[in-house]
Amino acid sequence: MTPIVSAVKVGKSFGTVQALSDITMDVAAGEVVCLIGPSGSGKTTFLRCINQLERFDSGALFLEGELVGYRRAGDRLHPLAEAQIAQQRRATGMVFQRFNLFPHLTALGNITEGPVQVLRQRPAEAAEHARSLLAQVGLSHKADAYPSQLSGGQQQRVAIARALAMRPRLMLFDEPTSALDPELVGEVLAVMRDLAERGTTMITVTHELSFAREVGHRVIFMDGGRVVETGPARELLSNPQEARTRGFLAAVLS
Repeated sequence: MTPIVSAVKVGKSFGTVQALSDITMDVAAGEVVCLIGPSGSGKTTFLRCINQLERFDSGALFLEGELVGYRRAGDRLHPLAEAQIAQQRRATGMVFQRFNLFPHLTALGNITEGPVQVLRQRPAEAAEHARSLLAQVGLSHKADAYPSQLSGGQQQRVAIARALAMRPRLMLFDEPTSALDPELVGEVLAVMRDLAERGTTMITVTHELSFAREVGHRVIFMDGGRVVETGPARELLSNPQEARTRGFLAAVLS
């Protein structure tokens, strides 16, 4: 079966800084992969390359077998036009640290905006789906609320529903709880846990190791732009094989 995501020796630099070096991994349909590691290890950059918010410099990325960001002509690769990139990007939904909701739209309006404007859905159809997604994230009663009337956890749950409204085949989460007060973290993780139970393919950058242990199928530890260690979530978090992984987990869990 073709992986949802396949990365082959992906590299990315910002000037003299090598952000990613030879990142190689596959992510299967329905798999939950958690990326962990210190700040600056390349985790977010890798997600942004998958979602084509950053263009990688070397290697190749495939989404459901299709080359990401480029088209091949003979032995040469040519960058895709922005419209073609936007078309590819529809396969992924990304949830960021900050919620980035439209402040002038209600929760319902934030969720329906993409399907109506991009997917050309009928407003009534988009609204019906949006209401079902609000129910899924536990916010049916907040359909008419504006972002300023929502807590941080509620805003992030709306952001998740907004991403799901585009019916992506892959969900990317970039530390979705890092901007939340501690008491609000659980409500967002509960939504992500529900998505995992529904078989959603997910790659998440997270410092929530208990979530990675309970929900993740696989954990990948990154440092210095490289994959240091990968393995089944519970196994890697309980018995890491690499000294660098052990040192990181000891520092995080102390």
